[in-house]
Amino acid sequence: MSPENTAEPQPTEPKGEKDAIYKVQIDKQVYETRDPTPTGLELLTLAGKFPPNQFALYEKPKGGPPRRIALDERVDLREPGIERFVTLPLDQTEGLGARRQFVLPADDAQWLDFYGLRYELVAEGNVLRVVLYDFPVPPGYNVEKVAVNVRIDAGYPDVQIDMAYFFPALAHSNGRVIPATCPDNFDGKTWQRWSRHRTPANPWRPGIDNLSTHFALIESWLSRELKKAP
Repeated sequence: MSPENTAEPQPTEPKGEKDAIYKVQIDKQVYETRDPTPTGLELLTLAGKFPPNQFALYEKPKGGPPRRIALDERVDLREPGIERFVTLPLDQTEGLGARRQFVLPADDAQWLDFYGLRYELVAEGNVLRVVLYDFPVPPGYNVEKVAVNVRIDAGYPDVQIDMAYFFPALAHSNGRVIPATCPDNFDGKTWQRWSRHRTPANPWRPGIDNLSTHFALIESWLSRELKKAP
């Protein structure tokens, strides 16, 4: 009679999980890992963000605002689909008391820094807005500079940015009324909402359009308004 097998039972992995490859999108790059539950630190390292403790990592859930992932927090990648994340250098959240209450995709953050105007990322209730200060206005309006904000809706950047909101309210220097505007309360101020929208010939292009292209559109709205016949 052969001796009994007294070895301790070994844990088994779920079938197929050992060799599974999980895809994650960090900023706009797709990476692969065999770890089904990597930490925030491991994801930042995978994306080449060094030193990783100088970056914040945010998960982009469907239909909701980004959620920050701690360095030691584990993320479960086993759900179907590609998990999406964005990163933010921590030094962007510092300086001059500017509010950074949510995170933007990396290309938007880079454009804001390149553009050079003071800006804030403000969350009021469930509404997220990017606010630029001292935005230059073409000659022909009642002011030379203005604060302007745009709403960032759930699903951005796949979901479009629409319209623009100005403070103080803009007016033609010749007294002509600006059509399709109305008041909008936000951040303790009454802003002037311009109801300007993309057309079927110029739709939002996911993967191409972002803050930079929308603000270029805002600049064109301001210029075109001045060219309208009195």
